[in-house]
Amino acid sequence: MALQESQHEGNTPPPEPVIQIQDAIAAGDDDDADSSIGEEVEPSVVSISSSILAYRQENGRSYHALSSGKYVLPNDEVDLQHELYVRTLDGDLALCPKAKGANRVLDMGTGTGSWAIDYADANPQAEVIGVDLSPIQPALVPPNVSFEIDDLEKEWTWTQKFDFIFARMMLGCFTDFPQIIKVAFDNLEPGGYLELQDMSLPARSDDGTLHSESYLSKWCRSCFEAGQNLGRPVFPTTEYKNYLAAAGFVDIVEVQQKWPSNPWPRERKFKELGAWACANIAGGLDGLSLAYFTRGLGWSTEETRVFCAHVRKDLQNPRIHAYWPIYFVYGRKPLTPAGPP
Repeated sequence: MALQESQHEGNTPPPEPVIQIQDAIAAGDDDDADSSIGEEVEPSVVSISSSILAYRQENGRSYHALSSGKYVLPNDEVDLQHELYVRTLDGDLALCPKAKGANRVLDMGTGTGSWAIDYADANPQAEVIGVDLSPIQPALVPPNVSFEIDDLEKEWTWTQKFDFIFARMMLGCFTDFPQIIKVAFDNLEPGGYLELQDMSLPARSDDGTLHSESYLSKWCRSCFEAGQNLGRPVFPTTEYKNYLAAAGFVDIVEVQQKWPSNPWPRERKFKELGAWACANIAGGLDGLSLAYFTRGLGWSTEETRVFCAHVRKDLQNPRIHAYWPIYFVYGRKPLTPAGPP
């Protein structure tokens, strides 16, 4: 799906970003929606003996210990998320021209390392570095992948530049995401690519079955409010292409996909994506919400769990044809520096 590179460099004005948008998804019979696909993915968890490597337990969930409080989403259910993204791309790991064949790769916010490991397996010539706040990566990995525990909001200390930097599900992770994108630009070789993959809030529907006063809609608004209060705003994925352009990237492409909230679609692929999305989001809703709402909104643990129970009913209701917009945005660092305007 990656598009051909254009040849503009230097002072040549870059073209507008290429935008590809998925069509509306047809709904199936509400009474026929599957409740699950029946598959399980168990994340590998490795224990490392160091004070900064321990999980910090809060509300019964595991969160990052390094730079405690920076990333408020749990780190114990992300392998399922990786599978969902790969299925969305029909087995591909990325869309940009460096989806295959990169030599030095950085995976920002690597989580359990699934993406980094898969990329290293598929590209044995590549040196792949995964960075995260938590040490939840497996011990047995391909020889060309390594993991580092670090805070990407602090100074990047790599002396050698990358030709591919990848980031997924960074929504609400940074105080200044546009600045992180600029730092990534500076750490790329000329001609290197940055690709961002992220879920967009709020959830939507194309047929009006998701109402503004539904618990699911209220949950999305609460996420925006909590992120703002925590100083980690939910930067709009619709602006990612503009952030890349402002940082200096060219040949920018935005691809929009959809994750159905449950197996409500008629088409088999989207029905399966809906089942996986429901398992990932509805199944992990408490973990997604507890730290966010208790810290950002001052809610109690019990209040948050009760609210999540209502939200989960909306997520699992096949008569609500909701979906999550999923954005894939990538751009290239020019071969020659841009001149003065």
